[in-house]
Amino acid sequence: MTIESIDVETTIKRVKDLIAAEENLPPALKVSLEALLLLVTILINRLGLNSKNSSKPPSTDPNRAKKPRVPSGRKPGGQHGHAGTTLQQVADPDEIKIVEIDRKSLPVDDYREIGYESRQVIDIEICRIVTEWRAEVLENSKGKRYVAPFPEGVTRPVQYGVGVKVNAVYMSQYQLIPYNRIEDHFQDQMQIPVSVGSICNFNQDAFERLEHFDQWVKKQLASSALVHADETGINISGKRGWLHNASNNKFSYFYPHAKRGGDALDEIGILPGFQGVMCHDHWKPYYKYGVSHALCNAHHLRELERAWEQDNQEWAQKVSALLKEINKATHEAGGCLEISVSEHYRKRYRDLLQEAEIECPAPDETERKGSRGKVPRSKSRNLLERLRDFENDVLRFMVEEIVPFSNNQAENDLRMTKVQQKISGCFRSMEGAKIFCRIRSYLSTCRKQDVSASEALRLLFEGKWPQFMRPQ
Repeated sequence: MTIESIDVETTIKRVKDLIAAEENLPPALKVSLEALLLLVTILINRLGLNSKNSSKPPSTDPNRAKKPRVPSGRKPGGQHGHAGTTLQQVADPDEIKIVEIDRKSLPVDDYREIGYESRQVIDIEICRIVTEWRAEVLENSKGKRYVAPFPEGVTRPVQYGVGVKVNAVYMSQYQLIPYNRIEDHFQDQMQIPVSVGSICNFNQDAFERLEHFDQWVKKQLASSALVHADETGINISGKRGWLHNASNNKFSYFYPHAKRGGDALDEIGILPGFQGVMCHDHWKPYYKYGVSHALCNAHHLRELERAWEQDNQEWAQKVSALLKEINKATHEAGGCLEISVSEHYRKRYRDLLQEAEIECPAPDETERKGSRGKVPRSKSRNLLERLRDFENDVLRFMVEEIVPFSNNQAENDLRMTKVQQKISGCFRSMEGAKIFCRIRSYLSTCRKQDVSASEALRLLFEGKWPQFMRPQ
């Protein structure tokens, strides 16, 4: 890395050589200088991290420049052959207004009506709807009263309807709008006084109604052939917590926990009984679960980029290019390569890693301090050993059709939970985090099953389940 025309790696290496060559240097000063150099190296490495060579999001990239747009020469809008969509007339308009011709403005003649031309204006009307139920009261000759039973669910003199609950939960848990703004929305748009406490009660009600879904979706994931797993840090009442995710292209499950490791995964209850392929980012606790594993190659590409940019490891560029080539070939082959082709790529992969052993050798075991643990390795060396030792997990995507190239499914599912943290800053309690995660699991699963969030919530508050959850 070069900073203001100074080659940082070369400078640090020269200082280390000078310290090693100085015989009369006091031991305490030597140790202090070595610690300072280590600290400088760590900080310099962090300066070079960005979204392309690490897990940092693009928003943290300093002075990120957008790629210049290359003029295509095409006109703006949909291109020739594009299956576009446009606003269409509906077959059953809610209101029909007739526009009659002023016959006085027409020349004198006999006219007959032969039809009409129609134009439609599609608009919305946000309004309050109050339904009053009046139960008939009868009294017999002896003065005994008989009152007609109210419909199921109508239990109070005045109460909120399903539409209010659906709208409130949709905005707070799906659109992630703060409670006070939802309160303003109901008051300004519909003149309905909905307090923050009521919104919390609606969310609590949805959480309790989803108890069956919670158990159902965990069984579906535990019996799936492939599960993506990931976790991310969250703020719960000012303390560090973890939001765990297990998902695939059909189901999603989120769960908050104070811990990150195996205790949390065991408590959630999906992975202990899982017998399929687990796709993850090589976090060691995941290796206790599943029959086989697939590592996220999107992570590998970023780490290989860092190894090239910061450690000048040429092998990293070659391995990165090969992984991209294998991914393209696998995609073009329909998701799985023939045995002869996969073995060809596997040999090239091993040859590149064998060459990398020369450029990035293992540390000298004679430099071991103490009798326990491995000799410290550089990040590039750790990456090389992972790619070598977990070859099958890295390349599983090219031989098993259900296995993707990366763990993007889990990361995409977690993305909106990070948005929630950006908007609200934290969860006020673990209970609130659990409410959010269960409702979000339900809505995410419904979206994957082509059920809209609004429809999913309406079914929930009406005491029904979506079609995909009903016994076949």
